[in-house]
Amino acid sequence: MNQDSFVPLAEHHTPDGAHSYYVLFDRSATYGHPGDPHYLAVHLRRDQQSSTFDFEHAPLPLVPILPLVPMAQSWLVHRGCPSEAIALTHEFGPRPADETTRALERRLVSDGDHFAMGYSYTRDDPDDMVTVVVLRALDERAPSPFRVLVEEVSADGDTYTLREGGFNRVEDAWQWCNERHSGTAAPLPPVRPAAAAAGPTGTTTTPTPRPPSRRR
Repeated sequence: MNQDSFVPLAEHHTPDGAHSYYVLFDRSATYGHPGDPHYLAVHLRRDQQSSTFDFEHAPLPLVPILPLVPMAQSWLVHRGCPSEAIALTHEFGPRPADETTRALERRLVSDGDHFAMGYSYTRDDPDDMVTVVVLRALDERAPSPFRVLVEEVSADGDTYTLREGGFNRVEDAWQWCNERHSGTAAPLPPVRPAAAAAGPTGTTTTPTPRPPSRRR
């Protein structure tokens, strides 16, 4: 990737200079593989005594490429960055359209390590700018263990909304994503309340199906 294509959306540097945290937007992603994520989270660590530096290594890839800004922020927060220090200024890109979007983003930043990402697709078509993400709860007892996140940018590009749906089965979550790509999706089902998840769900573990087809 070309470093000239990276636009810093937020960054934080510790007072001692030992750590730097970045949320970057990759402008070149639109010319890559259809559906590729557009955001990068970078945690840079410096050893000032030896004048060397490295990146966060495990358990995620060297430079995590993520589909949503709150997921990038969450990755950095759980590596020592204060959450308020990596907040966006919205000098670049659209702004949250409503309080529902802002509340969900705050929750993703704080609870992002409770989920594993299974699928994402970013469509940057001006007529339908949308990112769809499927998450799996790490706690099998969590309500609606499979979540679908949908970020939609307004037609004028000034604002965006973020919504969440809950599913009991990964097959149903991916089916909804397929229908969203084709324009036939019903409204997202709500996430089940935690109290309703206390009893058995009646679901069994099944082989992971293939993700939905990718198309612009």
